[in-house]
Amino acid sequence: MLGLLINEMEQKEIEYLLKRELEELLMDLEDSRIDQMVKRAMTERYRILFQLLRRVASEQDCLKYMPKRKENR
Repeated sequence: MLGLLINEMEQKEIEYLLKRELEELLMDLEDSRIDQMVKRAMTERYRILFQLLRRVASEQDCLKYMPKRKENR
């Protein structure tokens, strides 16, 4: 386990960067031109970034970026 000591301004900057990256990934995941293999890697990256966001953002902010559950068909 690693620890990180940051001030409030740095925390807000990390939060902002994570939100921007998550928004870009969400847009790209909806793009039908992107191969499924690439989308799987993007989904994994999204999960990792979301876990980081949970550590620095409020619960209310995290709800906006909560990963969608896949339906079993």
